Amino acid sequence: MSQMPQQAALPKCPSCAEPVEPGDLFCGACGHDLSVVPAPPQDHPTLTMTGSPGDGVDWPAPEPGSAAPAVHLPADLPGTDSGGRPLPEHGPEAEPAGSGVRFDRPAEPDEYPLQAPDPRVAETVAAPQESAQVCVACRAGRVDSDGYCENCGHAQPRERDHMERESGPVAAVSDRGLRHHRNEDAFAVGHTALPDGTPAAVAVVCDGVSSATRPDDASTAASQAAGDALLAALPRGTHPQTAMHEAIVAAAQAVNALAEEPATAREHAPHQNAPACTIVGAVVTSGLLVVGWVGDSRVYWVPDDRSAPPARLTEDDSWAAQMVAAGLMSEAEAYADERAHAITGWLGADAYELEPHTASFKPDRSGVVVVCTDGLWNYAETAEEMSEVVPPDAAERPLHSARVLVGHALDGGGHDNVTVAVLPFPAPPQGAGSA
Repeated sequence: MSQMPQQAALPKCPSCAEPVEPGDLFCGACGHDLSVVPAPPQDHPTLTMTGSPGDGVDWPAPEPGSAAPAVHLPADLPGTDSGGRPLPEHGPEAEPAGSGVRFDRPAEPDEYPLQAPDPRVAETVAAPQESAQVCVACRAGRVDSDGYCENCGHAQPRERDHMERESGPVAAVSDRGLRHHRNEDAFAVGHTALPDGTPAAVAVVCDGVSSATRPDDASTAASQAAGDALLAALPRGTHPQTAMHEAIVAAAQAVNALAEEPATAREHAPHQNAPACTIVGAVVTSGLLVVGWVGDSRVYWVPDDRSAPPARLTEDDSWAAQMVAAGLMSEAEAYADERAHAITGWLGADAYELEPHTASFKPDRSGVVVVCTDGLWNYAETAEEMSEVVPPDAAERPLHSARVLVGHALDGGGHDNVTVAVLPFPAPPQGAGSA
């Protein structure tokens, strides 16, 4: 069995400092037990050693039986990875490893190269501060990520709250209005050419049914589907009226599909109707005007010569229209009733049998076609009233005219979303647009 080593007798007593003789076990002066190993000091200060053996500095001599301590640099100490495993051997002659730490610091390290900063990333990071949105209300505060002003707290308009688009000779504007919390209208505009090369312009306007779920999604899906269908069919030589009918069917299918996305949506909200919207569209060529609709959005014809009579080209699928058609009420009485805007036709999975309405016209003079939701025609209901608010230069400046018409609705109270598309007739040559 190993025994604990005892320290050699000290020349002086550690207790009283009196001299002691070698071999004494106890101090003759104070009786201190000289065989007890003194306790180590309680603190171990770190000493800074400067110099190295052979440079004239007195280093402490090694204890008997021990080897001279090796001199190490920090980079000479072996390292371990995060799992405690030793890292590969290192040194100037060592091969670079795929992992670990290099200590030889070659001039051009060939592993884990650091790439230069991507200027695109830097621009992206800097963009929020450079393009900080300013509040539309106070014009002083910055808009936070939630869309509210940090100064006055005003909620900022969303992108869909006001939309404008121009495509060749046709333009459209949509606005949330002054009373609704969101814009449930949508539109699609475009222009193309018929097989004979003559131009054609297309506009589709949809109004989401507020009593249904996701009306904004319904109007978006319907307008996009119908617009795409028209722009695909017309260049193939499909008759514009047939193309309009097929476009409305495609729009109805797109809205119906929303009732199945996701499949459990109706289970979570069984009391809600399926997504629904109305639709109205117009196709203008060099000599033909085609309209199509389901619901109560409308198309008006306004000739450039304001002495000629304007006309409304659609009939509403609504309670008021049915009362007038049945001879039970005059138009003024029917539209004054609170049930006037209850629609009897719409696109959606809950709709009755789909019956798209289409009609073709051949105007004998130039003019403009106004395609709109009831957010506008509530403030210009008759064809004569609409003709009065359409700017005289509407054919040359369709986008400006659409803005003016939306402004007319907002000035009248803006009780509903308002969407307007303006198309010149006949369709001007390709490349023509707003001045």
